[in-house]
Amino acid sequence: MQRQQHRHRPPHRIFSLRVLRHSSDPLEFKPPLPHRDRRASGGSSAMAGGLEGFSFEQRHGKDRVRVARVWRAGGGRHSMVEWDVSISLFSDIVGAYARGNNSGVVATDTMKNTVYVKAKECSEQLSVEHFAILLAKHFTSFYKEVTTAVIKIVEKPWERVYVDGQPHEHGFKLGSEKHTTEVTVKKSGALELTSGIAGLSVLKTAMSGFEGFIRDKYTSLPETRERMLATEVTATWRYSYDTLASIPMIFFISKRDIMMQKKF
Repeated sequence: MQRQQHRHRPPHRIFSLRVLRHSSDPLEFKPPLPHRDRRASGGSSAMAGGLEGFSFEQRHGKDRVRVARVWRAGGGRHSMVEWDVSISLFSDIVGAYARGNNSGVVATDTMKNTVYVKAKECSEQLSVEHFAILLAKHFTSFYKEVTTAVIKIVEKPWERVYVDGQPHEHGFKLGSEKHTTEVTVKKSGALELTSGIAGLSVLKTAMSGFEGFIRDKYTSLPETRERMLATEVTATWRYSYDTLASIPMIFFISKRDIMMQKKF
């Protein structure tokens, strides 16, 4: 495993706090007392009264964690992936905002290091979806404070180089579209899994007409039955699996591995 540093795009910390008001009473929010005064005036009870009628949805995380993993098989053949990982953890840590109590906070540096450790622990090649699920399961099971984990990963399109018509054992080149995935895992085991592609450039040199569209006084574009078309495709699709237990084991085989096996 190799850690990749990027001088111009350092990892980002993500913090958000959403206040949901359930009470129909007039809005009265009492801010916390200064730290030096809270003990003497019963800061906890004062804060509880100030938050009555509200619930909080809080998440924080780490963005742009770059990791590369190389698997070295017998005979000198290597396989590799490069991932850009983003992590968001939902947890009940209002105290960190209201009272400066960080005892239930998972540090963003810990999240970053967890990505590196879990990647290194993967002794066999796996899909980006599998790795995202693995990370999400870890955060929701290892930390009692974490109720939901959202993992987003973008996989760089490294492809094996061919020399004299044969695949090189450890040479790779950068391809076109990126492989993306987003997984949400709750402590209960509920799952939402989405995959996709980004940056797929396609072009047609013929048989791409555009006609029959709305015409009005603002339209100047002529209709045509023949033209060139070039565009960039970003697509996502959601899997029907709704729990971790419902995912078949075959799903965890890297799709790139299957394609390579079909070629040879």
